[in-house]
Amino acid sequence: MSEVEKKKKISIGICCYNEEVNISLMYEAVTKEMKQIDNYDYEIIFSDNSSTDSSQSILKEIAEKDEKVKVIINQTNFGAERSGINCYYNASGDAYIGLACDFQDPPDFIPEFIREWEKGYDIVWGQKIKSKEDPIKYLCRSFFYKIIKVLSDHPQYEQVTGYGLVDKKVLDILYITQRQDPEYTMRNLVCEYGFKTKLIPYTQRARERGKSKYGLYDYFHFAITSLVNTSTKPLHILTVVGFAVSVLCILVALFYFVYKITHWDSFDVGMAPMLIGLFMVSGIQMFCIGILGEYISVILRRVTDKPVVVEREKINFSSDES
Repeated sequence: MSEVEKKKKISIGICCYNEEVNISLMYEAVTKEMKQIDNYDYEIIFSDNSSTDSSQSILKEIAEKDEKVKVIINQTNFGAERSGINCYYNASGDAYIGLACDFQDPPDFIPEFIREWEKGYDIVWGQKIKSKEDPIKYLCRSFFYKIIKVLSDHPQYEQVTGYGLVDKKVLDILYITQRQDPEYTMRNLVCEYGFKTKLIPYTQRARERGKSKYGLYDYFHFAITSLVNTSTKPLHILTVVGFAVSVLCILVALFYFVYKITHWDSFDVGMAPMLIGLFMVSGIQMFCIGILGEYISVILRRVTDKPVVVEREKINFSSDES
């Protein structure tokens, strides 16, 4: 067996969508870090979400020059989460490191992730202690993490996005669960199953080049999906709220009934109390139906068994990997 074959292999997965200004720079940055720790073999997997700029041609040029670079081009934009999941499904390394192509999560930490992994940790993740992104966006993220932490059925990590290293044996276990629901995030699964985890504090950079493709709806969708996948407490809260509103309505009805009996001539009930009560109950019902709908959608995703993504093209993958 050759020396190269004895080396442990690190897979670096990078998701991108319209990142033509960052792809080459990211490739150079990752390659630089991996060459500094040359006792490891590595592969770089770019997963492109059907970019409409020149990203795909740039990726093909890089892959043609460097066989360590593998490229997956998706049929359409399946989103960063699902694209990332498919990326580590295609990884062949002993460990997987996930990066975003916008440089907000720095590649500089790759050597440290690997060192901590070698100490026996299953997961080595970066944890944001500070961020140079939009302060309002960072505040909203912090508020979201607090809500998830309170409502989740399992302990959750704050300010952890999935940036870091995951051992191959963990990916093999998570593969089974995420095949059932492609939107069940790795972060939620890791917290639920209690893998040995090391958190490394870092400061998140501001995006220097290009423009974020993650809009307000994407953040809202991710927040709701994360909540219903990690907690059943909203269902219990709905039960309590429904019971409380029912009791309140009965008490108000009794009050008006008694008051009308005792002040028959002077008290005119009118339409206002009835309309207020109707709108209040209707609003609560709509909210409850929405929450129930989210849980039903999780069940639907799991029983339909759709693929995580549909791949249009794969480059530099061997026949047994394709």
